[in-house]
Amino acid sequence: MSSTSDIFSSIAQSKLQAIHAKKDHEDGSDLLSNRSEPINARSNSFHALPNSPTSRSRQSSPSHSPRLGPSRFSNSRRSHPRSSSFGLKTWSFLWKWEQEFKPQQQKTKMKLAKPWYRRKRVKGLLALIGLLGCFILVNWIMLVRLQHDGAPAKVAEISSDSSTASLSVSVQGKWKKPGKGKRPQKGNYGRLLALAAHALAENKREPKDLWQEPLAPASAWRPCADQRNWEPSEKNNGYMLVTANGGMNQQRVAVCNAVVVARLLNSTLVVPKFMYSSVWRDVSQFSDIYQEEHFINYLTPDIPIVKELPKELQSLDLEAIGSVVTDVEMGKEAKPSFYLKNILPILLKNRVVHFVGFGNRLAFDPIPFELQRLRCRCNFHALQFVPKIQETGALLVKRLRQRTGHAGPLDHYLVGPLAESITEGGGNHSKKASKYLALHLRFEIDMVAHSLCEFGGGEAERKELEAYREIHFPALAHLEKTTKLPSPSELRSEGLCPLSPEEAVLMLAALGFNRKTHVFVAGSNLYGGRSRLVALTSLYPNLVTKENLLSSAEIEPFANYSSQLATLDFIACTAADAFAMTDSGSQFSSLVSGYRIYYGGGKMPTIRPNKRRLASIFTKNNTIEWRVFEQRVRKAVRQTKHVQTRPKARSVYRYPRCKEWERKLCKNI
Repeated sequence: MSSTSDIFSSIAQSKLQAIHAKKDHEDGSDLLSNRSEPINARSNSFHALPNSPTSRSRQSSPSHSPRLGPSRFSNSRRSHPRSSSFGLKTWSFLWKWEQEFKPQQQKTKMKLAKPWYRRKRVKGLLALIGLLGCFILVNWIMLVRLQHDGAPAKVAEISSDSSTASLSVSVQGKWKKPGKGKRPQKGNYGRLLALAAHALAENKREPKDLWQEPLAPASAWRPCADQRNWEPSEKNNGYMLVTANGGMNQQRVAVCNAVVVARLLNSTLVVPKFMYSSVWRDVSQFSDIYQEEHFINYLTPDIPIVKELPKELQSLDLEAIGSVVTDVEMGKEAKPSFYLKNILPILLKNRVVHFVGFGNRLAFDPIPFELQRLRCRCNFHALQFVPKIQETGALLVKRLRQRTGHAGPLDHYLVGPLAESITEGGGNHSKKASKYLALHLRFEIDMVAHSLCEFGGGEAERKELEAYREIHFPALAHLEKTTKLPSPSELRSEGLCPLSPEEAVLMLAALGFNRKTHVFVAGSNLYGGRSRLVALTSLYPNLVTKENLLSSAEIEPFANYSSQLATLDFIACTAADAFAMTDSGSQFSSLVSGYRIYYGGGKMPTIRPNKRRLASIFTKNNTIEWRVFEQRVRKAVRQTKHVQTRPKARSVYRYPRCKEWERKLCKNI
């Protein structure tokens, strides 16, 4: 019985195990199917029901191993009799499955969830791109319509009330489409010029301080260089000859420096002579530009001045006896000690010394106060233009003021008694005075070539300027070949390049000068010719030069005399209601601004651009908005517009307000 019972017992136990195994397998299939259903919802073959043929075939398949199937995972959760080894294996498999399969399941869910978000992002991105595309398309259509709306009107036909569209066409059409056979326009400011045209067409009110010096205390200063606190020296160590180089501006500085050196050496000054320059090509001498008698008489209390050497000294070979001193032998802005140590012995020995190529050869510091004052006395009082220049200069100023009959505060100092002619025939004096702005465009080929900068002309411009340097600036050309110099972009970023005409007109528009402003442009023979003025005349149709205002008969006496023509520009710029320079290092701009400071009484504003800051603004010309451009330009110019007392070692011709003069009662307290 025991054996039979054992047999039945074993048979029953085996059947029971088979039944449990079958249920476990089905339950495990259900569990795996339920867990995998969210993962594979798009494929029904992986989710057959337990009683489906597919499920049965997989269960009956001999290749299906119970260990790999999910049935053991299911069995691990049931509480029926099992051996301990089977329970340990089941729990071990369960733990492994939880660690391996469940994270994979979560990752799969996340991967399946991403496409929904991606689809949303893609839709948003596509919508944004579509909006931007529409915006660009609309702007492009507007620009095309502006460019092709009609042929550009001539500058002379642009009226003050022209529409925004016509202004834009005028600027862009002339800028981008040069005529056949003409030299293409320079620069890359077409976009900003179009924006400037739109801004000027709005005819906004000008800023209140546009025509004023920003600091009220400026009116407290008064001229005082005519005061003297010394007597002429009784001792005379000899005679001093001076041959000044450069153009009118450099020659003026050289004359006043020579006066101070003559006083320093206790010598007699012979009326200076002017050296012929291959750049300026002017044979004018001192008496052709300045009143010689007034110069001699006014400075007699300071130094003795004669028109020529005594006869006994005229026959001397000055070079042979070592009395000739060239500019190469002298350092730029030499100190007074240099003259006392090196020049005075020559003067005492030979009784004469000749400075050849004399220019900016005297330092501004350290200089005794009375010698500094003598410098200003020469520049602001002793040098007066000859009547021929004064007469034409007065006529020029009168026409610039539209014959309103109003006199300016500097007229008398510039043209002397002919200032009264400016107010004659003025018609209705109750009419509001016509203001005009003077702009000095220092953009002649010598300046452009010497700067080593580029102005948008490409390879042709580069070769042309290199050839010019070879002829007129051989030392600079040699340095350019033998030394690695800063690139044009580096020079521009440091503010070492003169402003081009296009940059100058953008500056004026950003400062707020409306398009009705009368603009006088000083400077002749602009590099690139008259075409470089297209941007200026398009935005400011009331733009004139001395050649426009004077008839051919009136200007003919000055033809072929560049220094004499420069004096007319000097008078017109100095008498202007506002003066704007484009190169703060220019001698002309320095002399004009200094004259306006000395006699202006705080009512003659001068615009001095900070070229380094402007360069950083202009580099963004393809992206910057006009409102931002206006703000940044005004901030950059405002910081340099106010007049300060002379910084140490800076030119007294440019900064005539000196701290020493304040202590010497040159300022009204």
